[in-house]
Amino acid sequence: MSQAEHSARYLEAAAELSRAIDPSDIDAIARGLAQLRQRSGRLFIVGVGGGAGHASHAVNDFRKLCGIESYAPSDNVSELTARTNDEGWDTSYSEWLRVSRLSELDGLLAFSVGGGSRAHNVSVNLVNAIELARERGALVYGVVGKPGGTLAELADVAVVIDPPADLRTPLVESLQALVWHALVSHPTLALRTGHWESLASARAT
Repeated sequence: MSQAEHSARYLEAAAELSRAIDPSDIDAIARGLAQLRQRSGRLFIVGVGGGAGHASHAVNDFRKLCGIESYAPSDNVSELTARTNDEGWDTSYSEWLRVSRLSELDGLLAFSVGGGSRAHNVSVNLVNAIELARERGALVYGVVGKPGGTLAELADVAVVIDPPADLRTPLVESLQALVWHALVSHPTLALRTGHWESLASARAT
């Protein structure tokens, strides 16, 4: 496959996957997070690898644009590495959430390509975090690759992306960013516009 063919295929696949997302899923998450904010709940955002990077970025957006108290366990490198070193990777997020007193007032938003699987020993730290959230009665939302993992099975609402197998990771991670940006700009959630949008609005008036 040539470079041009790859680029055209990637962009077409991304467009098709975007069109396949059910807008009502995004609307449902936005409503749930608006209710979370109203009851002064907190949003904990988790992911591994690229998902951890997404979590950090999304925390900024939910705090700054939506006024939701939000945190990502992976942002605290000292605690994360200490827990991994002393207790193991599998409980690194769930123990962080226990100390944060995760409760039924709160929510968990997870970004994952596979959704985590205890049976296959994949992203077990996410599995433990999701199961703890379910146990505590917290909301669970996610953006994940095709169904079958723990996240898709246990989430209150999961936006499920089903890309071509050979482009699974890059396309799922691309669409994760699309979905959370749709959320933080959603009229149900957004309390303010982004900097460039506000400048454009000021010029228009």
